[in-house]
Amino acid sequence: MSQHSPRRRSGGRKAKRAARQQVQTEITAFIERKIPYFDYLDEESLSLIEHNADKVLEEIGIEFRDDQEALGILKDAGADVDGERVRFPSGMCRAIIQASAPAEYTQHARNPERNVIIGGDRTVLVPAYGSPFVRDLDQGRRYATIKDFENFVKLAYLAPGLHHSGGTVCEPVDLPVNKRHFDMIYSHLRYSDKPFMGSVTHPDRAQDTVDMAKQVFGDDFVEQNTVCTSLINANSPMTFDATMLGAAKVYARHNQATIISPFILAGAMSPVTLAGTVTQILAEALAGMAFIQMVRPGAPVVFGTFASAVSMQNGAPTFGTAEPSIVLYAAATLARRLGVPFRSGGGLCAAKIPDAQAAYESANTLQTAAIAGVNFMLHTAGWLEGGLSMGYEKFILDIDQAAMIKILLEGMDMSENGQAMDALRAVGPGAHFLGCEHTQANFETAFYRSIVADNNSFEQWQADGSLDAAQRANLIWKTMLNEYEEPPLEPAKHEALLDFINRRKASFPDSNY
Repeated sequence: MSQHSPRRRSGGRKAKRAARQQVQTEITAFIERKIPYFDYLDEESLSLIEHNADKVLEEIGIEFRDDQEALGILKDAGADVDGERVRFPSGMCRAIIQASAPAEYTQHARNPERNVIIGGDRTVLVPAYGSPFVRDLDQGRRYATIKDFENFVKLAYLAPGLHHSGGTVCEPVDLPVNKRHFDMIYSHLRYSDKPFMGSVTHPDRAQDTVDMAKQVFGDDFVEQNTVCTSLINANSPMTFDATMLGAAKVYARHNQATIISPFILAGAMSPVTLAGTVTQILAEALAGMAFIQMVRPGAPVVFGTFASAVSMQNGAPTFGTAEPSIVLYAAATLARRLGVPFRSGGGLCAAKIPDAQAAYESANTLQTAAIAGVNFMLHTAGWLEGGLSMGYEKFILDIDQAAMIKILLEGMDMSENGQAMDALRAVGPGAHFLGCEHTQANFETAFYRSIVADNNSFEQWQADGSLDAAQRANLIWKTMLNEYEEPPLEPAKHEALLDFINRRKASFPDSNY
């Protein structure tokens, strides 16, 4: 008998799990925030960081490497270009961004009910991104394949707490490097009808993403609407490379959204102090977002940040500690002051397996991001091992947390029913509320019902197999995949998509770079 199987299964446990899952199936395209933001820094501190970021841009500058077209665009806009080093007059980047970058935008899904609004008082929760490995309790840690990629797209589609299909949810290393983007984008478009992220590993792959979207959405619709949001990382410190710049230009020119995101491990890729790190983040983000507006004024752009720290003992990345939370709080406020959407957060951890370390480190980042006001929360579900692994069980544990974020951000119900005065009058002192009319009317939706947590007695838990949270999650993801049904895709669009992919794949040889 497998150690992951219960010794005996009760129909009651199955029924209760099914009931919990049924409660959570309502489609919510995104979260509407109804609670205040938490501003960690005062006005003086925020103004000082903004001033210092302008000094970095004006005096130190940002390198735009190996892209003469980008340098020409920057020079024509009024930046001081010295080789590949670009310096910006004080206030220039902010003025350009505030003149044309939208404060929010709609990313269209192929199912209009799944359209998301990114920016303002909304939060969109997105799976983890970029892991070359996957892990589950049955097979352990291994290189990811396209089958794993498809599985995570399906799980994200089925997860009510996630609003987005994500991008490179794991890296399918069984496919050629220069062609795997076709299979990844195809998976998002076929196995999910939620919004998705595009390829950024080469400008041609970004163009392929746009062209594939056109097979499904139509040429004119893609040119006039945003159907793709893609991640453009700064090569911190203070550098943008040709790969990211090339992809960014493709997306901007087609009116597709880009997340300009400094990728920082403080102490190695930024100063060891928090104020210095936030200053660098703001400077890099300002330069990248301004560049997008130079390429196409009005193209949607998101202020992104991925900020963690390195251990001063061994140099390894750390997650879930206080310092990255402080950086996140500060950057979120700076994004609101700038007037653009903000990306950060997620279920980040350095844990190798879905254990207690994974839980508390991830919860710390998820809750910080929710309270801070993140609009696009990348890495919400599945992240393990500092991003090297995508965990099946971790994914389930995280989507459970994601569904709770909605309840936190939606605030307290202050309606007549929420005030419950009738219940207080009916029950009075010394009695209980379990049988009263108000409880009976609300019990099906009262309180969050976890799909993973076991709240039974010790005896019932033991009778059900003595499973820990990861073992319960193992059963859940398998059940979800077994019960998965594809969202409909018009046959003509599907055929056009496959035809485009086959023609493009046949037009150049396989390569591993």
